[in-house]
Amino acid sequence: MKRRSFIQKSAAASAAFTIVPSYVLGKTHVPPSDTLYIGAVGVGGRGEGVVRELYETGRVKFVALCDVDDLRAKNSYEAHPEAKRYRDFRQMYDRHINDMDAVMVATPDHTHATIALPFMREKKHAYVEKPLTHNINEARLMADVAAQMGIVTQMGNQGSSSDGIRSAQEWIEAGVIGKVNRVDCWTNRPVWPQGFKHITTADPIPDTLDWDLWLGPAAMRPYNKNYLPFKWRGFWDFGTGALGDMGCHIMETPFKTLGLKFPYEAEASCTTIWSNDFVEANYPEACPPSSIVRLKFKDKQQQDISLNWYDGGIMPDLPPVLKDGEIPGDVSGGSIFHGTDGIMVTDTYSRNPRLLPSERMLDFVPPEERLTRVKTSHAGNFVAACLDGGETSSPFSYAGPLTEAVLMGNLAIKGFQYKVLKEGKGPNDWSPYNYPGRKTILWNGDDMRVTNWDYANKWVKGTYREGWIL
Repeated sequence: MKRRSFIQKSAAASAAFTIVPSYVLGKTHVPPSDTLYIGAVGVGGRGEGVVRELYETGRVKFVALCDVDDLRAKNSYEAHPEAKRYRDFRQMYDRHINDMDAVMVATPDHTHATIALPFMREKKHAYVEKPLTHNINEARLMADVAAQMGIVTQMGNQGSSSDGIRSAQEWIEAGVIGKVNRVDCWTNRPVWPQGFKHITTADPIPDTLDWDLWLGPAAMRPYNKNYLPFKWRGFWDFGTGALGDMGCHIMETPFKTLGLKFPYEAEASCTTIWSNDFVEANYPEACPPSSIVRLKFKDKQQQDISLNWYDGGIMPDLPPVLKDGEIPGDVSGGSIFHGTDGIMVTDTYSRNPRLLPSERMLDFVPPEERLTRVKTSHAGNFVAACLDGGETSSPFSYAGPLTEAVLMGNLAIKGFQYKVLKEGKGPNDWSPYNYPGRKTILWNGDDMRVTNWDYANKWVKGTYREGWIL
C-alpha cells in the first residue's frame, strides 16, 4: 500500500472511530447528526411555549428566532442567546435557509401559510400551530405541498399525541357505545372580546412592534390596542374566532375516532341584538360573541353523522343520565358522543374519555390497546419523526382536512352574519322559517366549492395584500 493511500485511509478510519454517539462516551452533548436545526417564527405568547417544548426534547438547536414584537419575544431571545434574531421572516429565510432542517410557525392565524410555505417548498420540515391556516384554500395547499415535498409535518393540536384520543378511538371502533350518529362539541371560548364594531381610531404603535409586518397579508389599517395581544382572534382578518381557536383541539376527537373527512353541509346561528331594526352585536369584520354550528358528515360507512358546535356560553343538551355536579367534558369544553348503545364524553384535548351513565365505568374493561402511544410530548413526536423517521400524530395530510372542517363551520358563521346584515329587516320578521340568517351551505369537498351559494366561495380563498400573495 502506498504511503499516501495509507495515511488517507487511516485518517478516515480514525475519524470514523471519533464520531460516536454521545451516550457511548457518557456525555450529554448531542452530536450534530442527532440535532434538528430549527428556525422559529412567532416566539412570544404561545410561540414561547412551543420553543420551550421543542428545546426540552434535548435534540433541537435554534438557528434563528423571528418575531415582529421584541417585547413579546424577550423570554425566547434570552433563553437562546446564540440564535440570530429577526423581525422579518423573509430575512431569516434569505440568510438561513441552508442552515435549517425545519421551521416552526406560531404566529397569528392569518400568517401561518404565508410564512410556512416558502420553507416547506425548500423541503424544510414544518411545525405549525393550530388552526393550520386562516382559510380553506390554504389548508388544502399546505397539505398538498407537504405531500409533494415529502417532509415531516405537525400541527400544534397537542391532544392528538395524547393517550386519550387513542383510547377514545379504540372504544369507538370496538363498538363500546354502538353506532355513533351525533356528536356535540362545546368550548368556553371566547375568553377575549368578540363582536366589535369597526375600529377606525389609531393608538400609538409600541416601539417594540413592527405593525406592518404583523399585518402581513391583511389590509393596512391603523394600529389599535384592541387588536393586540391575543385579542386579534376575534377579528376575521386575523383570527378564526372561538371555533378556530379550539375546534382543532375539541373537534379532533370525533374527527379522528370516526374517520371523518369533509362536511357536506353546514349551518350556523349566532348572537344578534336587535335595536330599532338594526343589528348591534353582529359586525361583518368581527367574529360573533357566541354561535352554534351544525355540520353534517358521512362516516366510513357513508352514513350520516351530525356534529354540533357550541361556543360563547351556549351549551349542548345535557345527557339526562348526568348526575348532579357532573358535566360533559371539563370547564373549558369537551365532546359528547351519542351512540346507539350509550354515551361517551371526553374533555378538551381528548382527555379523560369516559362512559355515561358513570356507573358503566365501575366494571368497564377497555378493549385491548392496539394504537401506538406517544412516549414523548407532541413536540417530541415531531422531532423524533424528523430525526429518526416515523409518523407524527397530526401531519398536514390529517391536519389539513381537520382544519378545513373547522373553517367550514366558520364559513357558515360568516354566511349567517352576511344574511342577517344584508337581508335582515328587524326582529319582527323573525321566525324559524324565514329568519334571513338561516342559510344551509352545501359543500363539495373534492372540488372545494360551495354549490348552492356562489357568493360564499369568496371566503374559501381569502384576500392578500400586495406583496404577500401565496
